[in-house]
Amino acid sequence: MSIGDVVFWAALAFAGTWWAVPKVELWMMSAEERAAIENSVTYSGCDQVRALGKDPIYAGQPGYRTTMDGDGDGMACEAIY
Repeated sequence: MSIGDVVFWAALAFAGTWWAVPKVELWMMSAEERAAIENSVTYSGCDQVRALGKDPIYAGQPGYRTTMDGDGDGMACEAIY
């Protein structure tokens, strides 16, 4: 195994961990825990979220509401291009 292989696998492991940890934490929450966290902050809408620099909001994070998640992917107030 060359140093390039080691670097590749280390980078892949880091990326996988970076991607998976928030999702695993969300899956491990009970519905009550998730609702308590999401309802701990209330925004008037995505304009306010963006103005405060809090966008995007992911499911399980304070302020997340399904009504602000137009495509239902677990990410509310996504960037508009």
